[in-house]
Amino acid sequence: MKTNRRDWLKFALGSTAGLLTVPALAEQLTQAPVSEAERNHKSIIPPGGLIRLGSNENPYGPSPMSRNAIMGSMVEANRYSFEVSSNFKKLIAQKEGVTPDHILLGNGSSELLCLAGISLGLERKRVLSPFPVFRLMMDYAEKLGATWDKVPLTENFQIDFPAMEKNIKPDTKMIFVVNPNNPVGTLTDWNAYTQFCENASKSCTVYSDEAYLEFLPREQQRSMVELVKKDCDVLVSRTFSKVYGLAGLRLGYLIGKPDRIKEMAKYQMGANVNINQAVLAAVQAALDDIQFVESTKRLNTEARAVLENYLQSKKINYAPSVINLLFFPSPLPGKTMLTKTEEAGFQIRVWDYAGKEWCRVSIGTKAEMQDFVRAFDRIIV
Repeated sequence: MKTNRRDWLKFALGSTAGLLTVPALAEQLTQAPVSEAERNHKSIIPPGGLIRLGSNENPYGPSPMSRNAIMGSMVEANRYSFEVSSNFKKLIAQKEGVTPDHILLGNGSSELLCLAGISLGLERKRVLSPFPVFRLMMDYAEKLGATWDKVPLTENFQIDFPAMEKNIKPDTKMIFVVNPNNPVGTLTDWNAYTQFCENASKSCTVYSDEAYLEFLPREQQRSMVELVKKDCDVLVSRTFSKVYGLAGLRLGYLIGKPDRIKEMAKYQMGANVNINQAVLAAVQAALDDIQFVESTKRLNTEARAVLENYLQSKKINYAPSVINLLFFPSPLPGKTMLTKTEEAGFQIRVWDYAGKEWCRVSIGTKAEMQDFVRAFDRIIV
């Protein structure tokens, strides 16, 4: 039976009883297993809970300014966020150097990924990405019968752009790229990335996920928004879940050509109403709290060095991360690693890649990473 966009929309937006809404489906896919080990693992959370080193969250946020703004926003909690959302969109447009028509707000970047998939009509088509990569979009598309074409990273964990170009097919509807890349943490060469996106966008939509861009030094925070300004068919996704420490409040935005943004907005339930007052207040404060962002980056680098130094001491190679995670081959079978790290009080992720199982460990505080390496050392003996 042929699956058309109406069928997909009916499924994704939950227009019949028992089906998931877009945000709920996005949340489910974000938490989906990324390996055979995770599929077979039965989580047993110890009485004291787990130190969360599996979701790339900011262990220091929200910032004090954001917390104060959230409290202040409560006086408006009885009001819908029409005007506040509209004004915030103008603020983001000014920040990015585009018009408000170039901006789409959403409940985190995960909702925006799903909306992009709906609007592009990915059913029975192809999605192309490097691998490994943040896979929510591709998992979503595969649920509707789309084909996910994966191009392995190079030996030094970089995107293989020549191989990506060779794998663009006539029915490729979207190319999905993350920079810096999750789950490996590497930064892509800017010139190669720009040239690829500009060329590829002539044949299909390129989705550039920049969730971790703020972890870079300011002079390296270069965005594919420059291609959007040149009217290329590029979508750029940003989030306030990482450096800004607002993952639990859910806000992200897309920058794209106005006609593309308008098409996506047709499938968003609630539009400006679904962005709550608290997160809008928190984000506006966070954008002004430069000291908190710089402190987060510095503390993250110091904490990451704890795990880097440990892995070096054990001669365990790892991807050269510039963000808040490290990716390295699992010294034990993945299922065993998940069980033993949970028993020790830590949550991590295990990925399947290149015929191996890999640990992806998010960076917590320095004290958490010191505790983790001590526990990890006992586990792998």
